Parts: sequence; C-alpha cells; structure tokens
Amino acid sequence: MEGDCLSCMKYLMFLFNFFIFLGGACLLGLGIWVIVDPTGFREIVAANPLLFTGAYIMLAMGAMLFLLGFLGCCGAIRENKCLLLFFFMFILLIFLAELSAAILAFIFRENLTREFFTKELKKHYQRNNDTDVFSSTWNSVMITFACCGVNGPEDFEDIPHLPHSSLEKATPEACCQRELQSREGMFLNKEDCLKGNERFQNRQGCYTVILNSFETYVYLAGALAIGVLAIELFAMIFAMCLFRGIQ
Repeated sequence: MEGDCLSCMKYLMFLFNFFIFLGGACLLGLGIWVIVDPTGFREIVAANPLLFTGAYIMLAMGAMLFLLGFLGCCGAIRENKCLLLFFFMFILLIFLAELSAAILAFIFRENLTREFFTKELKKHYQRNNDTDVFSSTWNSVMITFACCGVNGPEDFEDIPHLPHSSLEKATPEACCQRELQSREGMFLNKEDCLKGNERFQNRQGCYTVILNSFETYVYLAGALAIGVLAIELFAMIFAMCLFRGIQ
C-alpha cells in the first residue's frame, strides 16, 4: 500500500512539474522571440518602457519555471533524491522571497501615499535629465500613461527648470500631449505646451491614472498570489514526502 501511494505521488508530481516545465518553456520562448524578433515587433516593445520591462520579466519567469519544472520532473521520474532536494530548496527560496515581499508590501503600504510620491518627486526630479534614473523613470511613466506629476502639472512649479530653455515653464516635456504615447511620439504642440497652454498638456496626475488602471486587478493579483503560494507549499510537501519515501 505504501509503495502504491509512493508511486501515485511520484507520477502526480511528474505531471504537475511537466505542466510547469511546458509553461516555463512557452514563456521563455515568447520572451526570447519578443526581444530578438527582426520583423519590427522588437522596436514597438522597445519604444514602450512597460512592455520592454515586461518582456524581460517574462523571460526571467520563463527561465525560472523551466528550470523548476525540469528539476521536479527528473527528480520524480528517476527517484533522484539529489534533484528532489534541489527542487525543494529552489521552491523554498521562491516561497520565502514571495512571502517576504508580501509582508513588506503590507507593512509599507501606508508609505505609498500621494503625499509620499509628491514629496519624492519635488525632491529628486531633474526634468529632462535622462542620465538620472529617477527622472528618466518618471518621464517614462508620464509619457506612457499620458499623465503629469503625482497630482498634476502644479507639482512642478517649485522644481527648477533647465537654464538653457527660454520656453520652459513649470511643465516638463514629458507632460506635453503626443500623437502616440511613447518617447518617439510626435508632440501635438510642444512650444505652446511649455508656454503653459493647457490644451496641449496632460492635466491628470499619475497617481490617480495608475491607481485606476490597476484597481480592477488588485483582487485578481491577490487571489493569484495566494494560489501560487498554496501550490508551492503543496509542491514542497510532495517533494519532501517523495524524498523520504525513496529508499
């Protein structure tokens, strides 16, 4: 009876990890195709910072799942205690990292307020200085989401503007409306925008825009995170039971 239970657990674990392996292979292949595709899709992704970052996240997740599934499959079907132990440790590290991230997000959630982002923006933002990571990131966010500052263009009134620009007022270039929401998109009217003409400025603050964009996905992301943690926990239990059952 014990042997039948062990055999059943072995094949269940193999099947479970085989699907993880296939999912990882698909994500890995898709990520590689997006990054090296010569037909022009790569340029579209590169023009959008969110898509560009997402492609590399997809690539990293695909590689991780591919390796995880491979270790689990080989360890289960070959009844290799060494591979099963590697699988268990790998899952445990991921589980602890995700759990730590969730706890930190819960602890520091109150710091991610409108006031916090406004204070940081006024303190560190250097307008069109693309060599500064903070400023470049903020510019990319404002261009991608067609928004301006945390609350609106008024956030930039106390931030020093570029000395060599005679047109630039409080509003930075990233807040000017474009035909296409990317760095390569043509300005509707850059000169009037920098002079303060509200018709050619994005007036809505990024805090509200981003909050509205992701609000519908918060509960889905929470449920998905709980589901992933539960699957990882069961995977660790299966791996350890199989590890202990192998003679």
